[in-house]
Amino acid sequence: MKRIVILISGRGSNMEALVEACAREAWSARVAAVISNRADAAGLAYAAARGIATAVVEHRAYADREGFDAALAQAIDAHGADLVVLAGFMRILTPGFVQRYAGRLLNIHPSLLPAFPGLHTHRRAIEAGCKLAGATVHYVTAALDHGPIVAQAVVPVLSGDTEHTLAARVLASEHRLYPMAVRWAVDDALLTADGVVRQRDGAPQLLL
Repeated sequence: MKRIVILISGRGSNMEALVEACAREAWSARVAAVISNRADAAGLAYAAARGIATAVVEHRAYADREGFDAALAQAIDAHGADLVVLAGFMRILTPGFVQRYAGRLLNIHPSLLPAFPGLHTHRRAIEAGCKLAGATVHYVTAALDHGPIVAQAVVPVLSGDTEHTLAARVLASEHRLYPMAVRWAVDDALLTADGVVRQRDGAPQLLL
């Protein structure tokens, strides 16, 4: 059974979706730990209430990113992680950390990458006049919000949308998309060649 470690910085709604899907669908995995860089992250209480180990590695306690990432890696490795999943983890990771977990480090980003990496994705999509928005699950590389795309979900941008209404619609799609993609990783159903990820059984990698 594979061990998943989830990294969060806040309420962890995607973490909740993953924990619930893992139990409901009886994955051949368990969420071994939830780790945050903030002691006040609301998602820690959710995880602890379900008997999941939690830990805090405060980024402010370290002089640089390398020191923080070394401590974070130590906390992850203490739980024997086979898969490390970022779920609203608001830290830029160093190349050394990314390389350490290459091929088993996943992130979800609230845009249709490669469009709109970084912050304020929903506002930028509306300002650009996009008719579609969505979310992307990808393998993490040293380049921010890049890396081979595992799956995407698409939602319409509606007339009169604000960044908040669009964010809510995208987040609902994330809660379907991320468990699907992480389960594929658990099942070794993802094949990467020349930077392109394919689902082994030909399952659609796009949610509409």
